[in-house]
Amino acid sequence: MVLKYINKIIFLFMTVVGTLGNMSVSANYMFSWWGSPEKKPIHVILIHLAFTNIIILLTKGLPKTVAAFGLRNFLDDIGCKIIVYLTRVARGLSICTRSLLTVVQAIIISPRASGWRRLRPKSARHILPFFSFFWILNGLISMSLIHSITGTGFNISQLKNSDNYCYFMQESQEIKGIVLPLMVLRDAVFQGAMGGASGYMVFLLHKHHQHVLYLQNSKLLYRTPPELRAAQSVLLLMLCFLFFYWTDCAFSIILSLSSRDNTLVANTLEFLTLGYATFSPLVLIHKDGLLVECWHAQMEKLRKCLSHLYVQ
Repeated sequence: MVLKYINKIIFLFMTVVGTLGNMSVSANYMFSWWGSPEKKPIHVILIHLAFTNIIILLTKGLPKTVAAFGLRNFLDDIGCKIIVYLTRVARGLSICTRSLLTVVQAIIISPRASGWRRLRPKSARHILPFFSFFWILNGLISMSLIHSITGTGFNISQLKNSDNYCYFMQESQEIKGIVLPLMVLRDAVFQGAMGGASGYMVFLLHKHHQHVLYLQNSKLLYRTPPELRAAQSVLLLMLCFLFFYWTDCAFSIILSLSSRDNTLVANTLEFLTLGYATFSPLVLIHKDGLLVECWHAQMEKLRKCLSHLYVQ
């Protein structure tokens, strides 16, 4: 009984905090993007990442929260298909977008003499085709879920693996043989690109650190460029993602190999699914001071508006 009560509180907390955090990050970068003459591609990618996190929290966290509080059969067959399909698509979008964010940031901080510098996106418009490709790719990979998801109003004896508000029916071996390799290939390719770009950024940041130590020994003043500070934030996001992704994989393997119903592992797995979507905006808010920056910007606008009214 106590465990169920704790589950309710944790699901509610993660859903509310994660949604508000991603909305704050998205709104801040939107204002920065519209208010700045230079449209930074990184801001567009972070907005898209926050949007995919919100989809995960609303389609995974919100139904789980409602189910944890005891409400059953609140989704019909079509509702279940839409919710679970969007959850799977958003998960794939999140992996692809994180990979794009890491690669673009690595290109941005690369030295001017480097050949990677020529691949630097000139504007935000150059990023939009990648988003279209990600949506189409993950939408097609997740199409099989439409036929294997059903609501609780159907004959439960023919269904497998209760998810509290929706049921997953057994997929055919032919569909599994197509979908699973595609998902594994997608994750391997994008995580490989993410890992390579992250290693390159670590190398560049190490060189920058050595340069800073040299200047400090020479008693020269040096400020860290904003691109390198952004690279540090991206690396923190990448480490946060790797922790939740591989811990999720480990618990999934444990649950699949377990011969009995392990409620604790299953609940932990659900929390890990929401983990990155909840904590990644908090990393950005803490590292970049987004809320403080946004608050000062709004107060400055208010001060100018009041001074203008006073003069009139």
